Amino acid sequence: MKQPITYVGLDVHKDTIAIALAEAGKRGEAREPGKIANTAAALKMLAVKLARSGGELRFCYEAGPCGYGIQRQLSAAGHECVVVAPSLIPRKPGDRIKTDRRDAINLAKLHRAGELTSVWVPDQAHEAIRDLVRARLAAVRTLRQARQQLSGFLLRHGHHYNRPAWTLMHRRWLAGLRFEQPVHHIVLEDCIAAVEAATARRDRLEGHIEVALPDWSLAPVVRALQALRGMALVAAATVVAELGDITRFANPRQLMAYLGLVPSEHSSADTRRRGGITKAGNGGARRMLIEAAWSYRFPARISRELLLRQEGLAQPIRDTAWKAQERLCRRYSKLARAEKPPTVVTAAIARELSGFVWAIAKLARPVNG
Repeated sequence: MKQPITYVGLDVHKDTIAIALAEAGKRGEAREPGKIANTAAALKMLAVKLARSGGELRFCYEAGPCGYGIQRQLSAAGHECVVVAPSLIPRKPGDRIKTDRRDAINLAKLHRAGELTSVWVPDQAHEAIRDLVRARLAAVRTLRQARQQLSGFLLRHGHHYNRPAWTLMHRRWLAGLRFEQPVHHIVLEDCIAAVEAATARRDRLEGHIEVALPDWSLAPVVRALQALRGMALVAAATVVAELGDITRFANPRQLMAYLGLVPSEHSSADTRRRGGITKAGNGGARRMLIEAAWSYRFPARISRELLLRQEGLAQPIRDTAWKAQERLCRRYSKLARAEKPPTVVTAAIARELSGFVWAIAKLARPVNG
């Protein structure tokens, strides 16, 4: 006899978890037992109490700042638990009341109806690499802000450096600046110190990424993606860390849609309107692909740096990378001649580049561990 299924919706917050239960095969309202503390002990007690009925339990909760600890604990206990994409949860347009109780009931009922979209849950080792990569991205943002503050300060006082900035010569030029007010020299040195500290932090984190990669199960995929033009170690590691197992996408179109690189569309009857890219999904990976797309504005060639990155890779991977370079450089040139805006061109190139990323990921073999 088939066991009855109970769908459990969890509205997770920092201190509490609201619970709702929906029985399979019924269309009535979900039951709301109450709230529990957001602790491992309280969650374990809840699972044991609900399992006494003898039925199968299927948990769900929204992805959020509390991470994947609940999913891992319930999965380890033998229960199915999915983490739901918040942006893809169906919402009633006229619903203007939002409470923890209502959110939990809505999750339980939608999970019972099969209307929820789950996200891919990384293991702890993968999550650690992703946190390291995101720390490096935060350091890059801090460095950019520090440089903008220094440039703004110099601009206000009429100092212009009409050559490429942030080089050794630029640093020497900064040291030779003179201001009428002594306090401005203090401000200048403080801005320079902020830039140097942010630069050191970024470089330090990039070194940690390089050291951590060999022990990662997806390191072969990172190594293979570096065969592509514009995808050095940090860019490849960021893409893989943010996307996870790329082969879980059945085809390149699914990956493109997940990255938000496909055009938005609004069609009705005979009217069809297409807009800019949707920008859905993972923004970090999309940003890296768009940055890599800029490198295809130059003619196709294997540079010395790229040749070194491709050493030791299988021939099918190298052939795919060269095919990508020939196609994308030709495509970039064609779109540029058509006078498309540069942002539109790079978005189109990034979309096609993601397809080659998928193809190379299929050729690479992760290390089982």
